[in-house]
Amino acid sequence: RLLAAFVAALLLLAAGFFALERYGLTNILRRSGLDKPLSDLGLVEPRPEIGAVIDNFNGVAVHFNGPVGNVSGRNTAPGGYNLGQKYQCVEFVKRYYFEALGHKMPNPWGHAKNFYDTTVADGRPNPARGLTQYRNGGRGRPQAEDLIVFGGGMYGHVDIISEVGGGYIEIVQQNPGPYHPSRERHRLLEETRNGESFWQVDGPRHTLGWLRKE
Repeated sequence: RLLAAFVAALLLLAAGFFALERYGLTNILRRSGLDKPLSDLGLVEPRPEIGAVIDNFNGVAVHFNGPVGNVSGRNTAPGGYNLGQKYQCVEFVKRYYFEALGHKMPNPWGHAKNFYDTTVADGRPNPARGLTQYRNGGRGRPQAEDLIVFGGGMYGHVDIISEVGGGYIEIVQQNPGPYHPSRERHRLLEETRNGESFWQVDGPRHTLGWLRKE
């Protein structure tokens, strides 16, 4: 029986190779309907078009970017102020600070993780961004509209804090990838030492800290 099963498996394998050679993989998939996108088959929700508005925070749009490395040109504000490459995470946070808070960064360039300056002390001004910088694990409790900086990966990631609750923060983000939501929650931990509170955002990303217009 074992030999018969082995022979049958070899015959099926040979038949498969013959079919691929004779008809081609594309034809086989087309005949079976498997050449269609998964969304057409009803297996996943259809993805938005690149640049489509998928969320907004305080009236500032969040755009779908598809793959994280996708770039659709550079976005600039009236007067030429650089907002960033469409529709990367940096473009959203700078556009939010410009449109919602009227803020222009003295240095409008750099990758996401460069927004956090490791040489700046906790609660002190970050001169390149024109914002007050707070260290993750420091004394400054995060607030809504803070720009939060994550240091993981080659370029890092930046978001806007949309909500701060008991034991969590919610962030709104652009360009998290095609299958990730525009909103996420991360744990917010409070530690008391010598009567002072210290605040840490805990999550899968390496949180560097947050910046605030004050």
